[in-house]
Amino acid sequence: MPVRIQTKDFDAGAEVAALRRDNPKVGAVASFIGVCRDANDGGAVTKMTLEHYPGMTEKALDKIVSEAKSRWEVMDVLVVHRVGELKPTDQIVLVVVTGAHRGEAFAACEFIMDYLKTRAPLWKKEETPLGARWVEARSSDDEAAQRWEPPKSSAA
Repeated sequence: MPVRIQTKDFDAGAEVAALRRDNPKVGAVASFIGVCRDANDGGAVTKMTLEHYPGMTEKALDKIVSEAKSRWEVMDVLVVHRVGELKPTDQIVLVVVTGAHRGEAFAACEFIMDYLKTRAPLWKKEETPLGARWVEARSSDDEAAQRWEPPKSSAA
């Protein structure tokens, strides 16, 4: 199963081992782990709650994974995203990509994370000493995702 949404923590090492197990063609494994921080936008964060729309979120992540697989020669992809209440140092997301070569695996992994941040229906609420706040979309995330878009042709 390439996409999982869950409340429980994950074991990144076990997930990577399972994805590449018994495949002698795998020459590269690229991964990313997102972790909950104790600060955001200059303020303290005591906990974060991640909400999602069941069914819709998995479908959006499946589409992102499918697009990555169509763009790069990769063998397998795994995305595990946690939802619910998280505290600083808790793992949030795991993206693992296997392939024959590192370049393809790195690019696909980065693409998946950039698109996940901008296209997956996930919402973050942070608890701070001043109260709760919803985390707004960041222009830096949009800019990161934009670099994967084909250049727009100008009409002459």
